[in-house]
Amino acid sequence: MHKLTPYPIITVCILILLAACASIGSPEGGGWDITPPKIVKCHPENMATNNKAKRLTLTFDEYIVIENASEKVVVSPPQKEMPEIRTNGKKIHVTLYDTLRPNTTYTIDFADAIVDNNENNPMGNFTYSFSTGGQIDTMQVAGTLLEAEDLEPIKGMLVGLYSDLSDTAFTTRPFTRVSRTDGSGRFSIKGVAPGKYRIYALQDMDGNFLFSQKAEKIAFDSVIVEPHASPDSRMDTLWADLDSTRIDTIKTIHFTHFYPDNIILRGFTEGYQELHLLKTERPLPDMFTLYFTAPSDTIPTLKGLNFDFEDCGLVMERSAHNDTLTYWITDTLVSNKDTLSFSMTYLDTDTTGQLAYRTDTLDLVPKITRKRQREQLQQKIEKWEDQQKKARRRQKENYKPTPNPFLREEFNYKVQPAGSIAPMQNILFTFDEPIASVDTAAFRFYKQKDTLWVEEPYLFLPQENDMRSYMLYAEWHPGEKYRLEADSNAVVSILGKMSAPIKKEISATPEEEFSSLFVQLILPDTGAVVQLLNNTGKVIRSVRAVNNRADFFYLNPGDYYLRLFLDRNGDGLWTTGCYEDGLQPEEVFYFPKPLTLRARWEVEQDWEPRSIPLNKQKPAAITKQKPDSEKRIKRLEAQREYEREQRNRKRR
Repeated sequence: MHKLTPYPIITVCILILLAACASIGSPEGGGWDITPPKIVKCHPENMATNNKAKRLTLTFDEYIVIENASEKVVVSPPQKEMPEIRTNGKKIHVTLYDTLRPNTTYTIDFADAIVDNNENNPMGNFTYSFSTGGQIDTMQVAGTLLEAEDLEPIKGMLVGLYSDLSDTAFTTRPFTRVSRTDGSGRFSIKGVAPGKYRIYALQDMDGNFLFSQKAEKIAFDSVIVEPHASPDSRMDTLWADLDSTRIDTIKTIHFTHFYPDNIILRGFTEGYQELHLLKTERPLPDMFTLYFTAPSDTIPTLKGLNFDFEDCGLVMERSAHNDTLTYWITDTLVSNKDTLSFSMTYLDTDTTGQLAYRTDTLDLVPKITRKRQREQLQQKIEKWEDQQKKARRRQKENYKPTPNPFLREEFNYKVQPAGSIAPMQNILFTFDEPIASVDTAAFRFYKQKDTLWVEEPYLFLPQENDMRSYMLYAEWHPGEKYRLEADSNAVVSILGKMSAPIKKEISATPEEEFSSLFVQLILPDTGAVVQLLNNTGKVIRSVRAVNNRADFFYLNPGDYYLRLFLDRNGDGLWTTGCYEDGLQPEEVFYFPKPLTLRARWEVEQDWEPRSIPLNKQKPAAITKQKPDSEKRIKRLEAQREYEREQRNRKRR
């Protein structure tokens, strides 16, 4: 009998190990593991009755983890003290700390949080249930939660039921049953007893499961919800293999259908915002800015501590809602100070949520000091002088000196649009500093006729509530060319800076390069404002519908999307809701697909906004909140592609 050496044994073991490793998750070694974990045992049993245990254990057929337990896992009824949820190998341990209520169904909704440890394959929507009484409630209520303003799905928000139908329940007591929305905004409230309920959604900022802060996002519906169920069936197709298009079997699956399953809630935040001083900054010696977290009707009161506030020539520039205030200092004796010290009395939201006056002392130092400004100017002068010397040597007798641009302080401006314009547009000039005066006699406006420039009528007017902007209004004819000229010093800033000479040539786009869109609404409501969106969802143009028709002229070719809102108060702006007044936010609708426009096209489009459920209206291309499963698949595909590239590089 020969003695077996250890080397063949070692070789066989290595080969077995390599084969096992090759079978895990790589295209060369076998298919990716796509099998989700399965539950094999529960203690107490799932759907158990008369349960008194507060420690629960779930056992699976493989090692598992829980993703984002605090965001996805919901215990109902709501728990005052957060349960402990932890994993240990193939097990999940849940410990409830609240006292168990008698004759109550408890559900622990894991959603898709349970995934296997290797490939993160989700188990799917799993809910564990038990009852402390002799029967378990099995009804379900489902639907979708959307942002009221733009119909974006809302992820991770609580949606709950109240058996108390009074309007005060939402603000005085926790939910009776509760769930949480997923990445598609979908919710499913489980373990519901037969009866009548009111339904609400809540972004619970303080963890008390009731609407207690004005800043919390909410949704509510006046419709009474009555859960019920009935037998139903669906057809399930089995394919011959994973890559086949050949059907193997079509099965009829019988199940219990729970209703209602199509509730749509529209989430919103009331107009209330806490008012606080957000930050202060002094980028330059001549100015400082105060930023607030919310609009205000009251301007702060400032009192100089190391300068005379009344005599320093302070000019205030404010935003439309007074949430940004910029102060310009025209007195150089004050602006030259290294530090500006002053007290500021302003409205601030206190700990009770009420507005109260508060006084702070501020010391502001410029980010760029006068010394640094002089150094930067000297660098620019030296650079310009060096350029002149090089030009003199290069051009010799043809050299013509250019005027020194730094002999006086000038201020700059931006022009929109920068290129050609549509006939219905106008030209916006935005200057770096607030404007003190404009010499209209120094302006000239021309239209090109053949080879000549002929003067044309125009208007150069300041924009309302904007100290830095002027609009050039003129009659623009498609395909024509125009020119605006202005002498130096035509515009003077409040700091005494002069504008450089202005020479702007403007081309009006030819009419044949545009398209038009005419939208006919099939809508019983009035007051619709129709908005045209680009492929990022940004509003390009808004039109108030007249006789349920909205016309869009002079559009650049491309793909567009349509949105409208019913302007209930006629202010031209979307308006949020108010729970105390029972006021829902103004309704918003989307046309469900993009509209393609080409040059010279005139497109007529009928639109019946109420013909499609709200949760199916917003096109996926401009929906930013993607479903969780879609994100998971894309992440997994990206990881696999990365690993595939790494393997290919090693081979090369």
